[in-house]
Amino acid sequence: MPKHHHSPLNFTRISHSIVTRLLLLALCMVIFGAVVRYFVLTNFLREDLSAVVEGQQLTLATYVARDIDYKLVQRQLMLDRLADTVPVDLLARPEQLQAWLKGHYDYQTLFTANLSIVNPQGRLLANFPDTMNTNYAERDYFQGALAGRSLIGQPEVDRATQVPILPMSAPIKNAAGEVQAVLVGVSVLGTTGLLDALLQSRVGDASGDFLLVFPDSHLYVESSSRDVQLKPTSAPGVNALHDQAVAGFRGTGLTLNSKGVEEVAAIASVPSANWFIVARLPASEAFATVSRTQHFLLKGAVLSILFFATFASIGLYFVFRHLFRAAEQADRMTRDELPHAPLEVVRDDEVGHLISAFNRLLLKLNDKQDELKKIAHHDTLTGLTNRHHLSGQLRQVLAQARRTDTQVGLLFMDLDGFKHINDSLGHEAGDEVLRQVARRFSSVVRESDTLARIGGDEFVVLLSDLGNHAEETLSTVATHCIEALNAPFFISGTVCIVGVSIGIALGNGQSSADTLLLAADRVMYQAKKTGRGRYVTYKL
Repeated sequence: MPKHHHSPLNFTRISHSIVTRLLLLALCMVIFGAVVRYFVLTNFLREDLSAVVEGQQLTLATYVARDIDYKLVQRQLMLDRLADTVPVDLLARPEQLQAWLKGHYDYQTLFTANLSIVNPQGRLLANFPDTMNTNYAERDYFQGALAGRSLIGQPEVDRATQVPILPMSAPIKNAAGEVQAVLVGVSVLGTTGLLDALLQSRVGDASGDFLLVFPDSHLYVESSSRDVQLKPTSAPGVNALHDQAVAGFRGTGLTLNSKGVEEVAAIASVPSANWFIVARLPASEAFATVSRTQHFLLKGAVLSILFFATFASIGLYFVFRHLFRAAEQADRMTRDELPHAPLEVVRDDEVGHLISAFNRLLLKLNDKQDELKKIAHHDTLTGLTNRHHLSGQLRQVLAQARRTDTQVGLLFMDLDGFKHINDSLGHEAGDEVLRQVARRFSSVVRESDTLARIGGDEFVVLLSDLGNHAEETLSTVATHCIEALNAPFFISGTVCIVGVSIGIALGNGQSSADTLLLAADRVMYQAKKTGRGRYVTYKL
């Protein structure tokens, strides 16, 4: 495995660094920072266009409001002049008053619906053309005229023709300035030129329009309608900007209309009538340039990302190909397709250091794995195989005996006198006895046999492939094990005597591992009862 020596950071190391390469790629990503451009540019355009569109809307709304206000003032002046010319002495002569009114009606073009003269009690004295008799006593414009001032009434729907009309009033006074009657002029909203600027002007390409709002009567006229119709305004709380306009706000802003559509709205007053004009344009149309710019930026971003992804992928492949190769080899090692061996280090960069660290870790893991395997299958005190390994070995031996029709022998050995040594000399002395016993047993059993320590002072010898002389072979091994412990043990200057009692179980491939162990354990206790230092055989 290549050896790498740590050295101080230098320019060569920096030029080889994977971090440097990633930083260079990050600079390319900054150049193609489509997301930043998208948000910054679109926000800038939206703010800029919002100011421009709101200014245009306010200009249009102001123009329409001034035009309507001018025409209202003209009508009011005309009505005032006509009221000044009404002969007061004719108020008591209805037929002559009717003729006078007819003669003057023919020479004016503004009050196309009706001209009426009403006495102070609200009773009609004369009108032309003849219309339904209307009760004027409760009308606001009639009460205003009785008080001596001209007044523009609220638009309403004529009960006879069902078209929107606008009534206006002017006081008829005598020479002393006392109000003798009221002159009422009624105009049809849609046909007298009053709302021409409202109906003929457009906002935006197609979807923008104007609203003429009458806040006192909670009605409005919409310019997009073919016929002039009075419609109720939205309820309070539905359109926040409308609520502000009713409260007196004049200006521009973004709002949601009653249909939930965002729009740019500008509000301008019609001062002579306490009305206001709303010029509104859907935000989707107002900010169409922003939408087109966003689409352009998105297309550019997609192309940039594809371009960057292609070339960055090629670049990253060449940068990391040795890491990819190392990862593939390591993956194949985990699937046991390759032996566990150190990986090749191609370059002395971060990836190279990572692979070197992996190689060192691999060696440590192999050592640990070997150690764990040994711990898992061997007794840590004596070095003999343990119960877990014996169980696996016993199953294999029985399976082989079934195939070859041979016999299997098991010697279950329990030490005699070991507890006295453990109690009198201590556990360390007992452990030393167990180690020496294991060495003596190992010296007398065959290499093909399995010797295991399965408990405190319990040992087992497993013999396989026993033929016709199986009992004889088992007896010989048991005798050798007993004789191996005849010689005393010298532990810490003390002579110790230890014996062994052995239970022998003889079975074939039809026997189970548990049955064989239990049988050997049971006859081992029989051997202890008969005097120890003996063995008893049980054939399954």
